[in-house]
Amino acid sequence: MAQQLTFDLPSRAALGRADFLVSPSNALALARLDDWRNWPGAKFVLSGPPASGKSHLARVWALSADALVLPAKALLAQAPDQLAAGRHLALEDCDDLAGQSEFETALFHLFNLTRAENRALLLTGQRPLGHWDVSLPDLKSRLLSLDTIGLSAPDDTLLSGLLLKLFSDRQLRVSPEVISFLVPRIERSAATAMALVEGLDEFALTRRRSITPKLAAQFLDKWNPPRA
Repeated sequence: MAQQLTFDLPSRAALGRADFLVSPSNALALARLDDWRNWPGAKFVLSGPPASGKSHLARVWALSADALVLPAKALLAQAPDQLAAGRHLALEDCDDLAGQSEFETALFHLFNLTRAENRALLLTGQRPLGHWDVSLPDLKSRLLSLDTIGLSAPDDTLLSGLLLKLFSDRQLRVSPEVISFLVPRIERSAATAMALVEGLDEFALTRRRSITPKLAAQFLDKWNPPRA
């Protein structure tokens, strides 16, 4: 019988989602969010590529801070003084709208409003803060004064735990050898891990075979992983 694979990773609850896996690659970001009451100016910026865990972290923070998580485009649909109804707030994917004057003006007003009402504001984006294409000078200077941290690529421990979780989500049990085989052979990103597990599951189903290192090797030989 294959040995059951487990990883001693601490986990944190998130709203309606699986537990957040903590490893050295994201522990610092989690610690900074845990310390949200001490953010300078009550604001913070979290960046990371797609599927890096920043949305998950935003929800972990929202749970602890009793905050509301909204997409940045919500600022285009609702006036800043009506947004979040006095609660702490996380705005996701802000860099997607950077450069749009309507959004930047609304975000600048939200900065002033949250400061006046002593509310915390978490902003997320795919790119590091210094690469956001902000045009409004006053907003740009305020953004660049904020504390920020970027999520790094998953380390071996986190990537192994993530693969194990993704297989488990599909009710698939794989051996330690499968995980050990896959980790050094794929791009170190959550998005790639998600696509890999989905593709490997379908590959095994069509062949009516269990997932083994040999089958995984056959899959990788034919697989075109998604580009970042």
